[in-house]
Amino acid sequence: MTELVFRDDAYAKACEAVVVAAAPGRIVLDRSVFYPTGGGQPGDTGSLLQAGGTQIAVLGTVKGEGETIVHLVDEAAALPAVGTHVTARIDWDRRYRLMRFHTALHLLCAVVAAPVTGGKMSEDKAHLDFDIEMDQLVAEAIEAQLNALIAADTAVHCGAITDAELDANPGLVKTMSVQPPRGQGSVRTIEIPGVDLQPCGGTHVRRTGEIGAMVVARIRSEGKRNKRVTIAFADA
Repeated sequence: MTELVFRDDAYAKACEAVVVAAAPGRIVLDRSVFYPTGGGQPGDTGSLLQAGGTQIAVLGTVKGEGETIVHLVDEAAALPAVGTHVTARIDWDRRYRLMRFHTALHLLCAVVAAPVTGGKMSEDKAHLDFDIEMDQLVAEAIEAQLNALIAADTAVHCGAITDAELDANPGLVKTMSVQPPRGQGSVRTIEIPGVDLQPCGGTHVRRTGEIGAMVVARIRSEGKRNKRVTIAFADA
């Protein structure tokens, strides 16, 4: 099991850790600030720094077995021995952009009142797919409402609900194709009071104002039940 430092503090840029497993292209630590790919959010990149100054580039991060996180490295990289102490450091600028996009997508869920059929984010854009008719998606209106919610600078809260509470409130799950993991007794939630509440394991900014102004870059049909709204930073 990897201690998920990012879950308690999404703003942690680095942490001290110990190597618990290593194989060509893969390193597992006892704790990590690296968010693994999931929920439409890409896994973090960064580096692992050893005491002697040797640095290993982390090319990506994915979920391993159980509660472990696998740090993906070059298959030719020299691997640290199990028990080695390292400093795990993420590419903060990249992560922070993803955090801003992720919170913006939660706001987009509130603006477009329709089931979400898919979604994804990258460093320069993000999108959600909705089960809605195209004529109900007006870019100017969506952009204006989204930026109004951002400008309100509302606090973003991490919380939790029990499996039973989630089962009793199925409407909290906005995504049609992905269900939050159950069986641990509780499910992590992200709440923007008065705007949005849903299960989410991703990393988010503390306040909506941190997102910055957004533009609706494109709206297009990806199928009968998939109308894609793509957003980007206005200052990009």
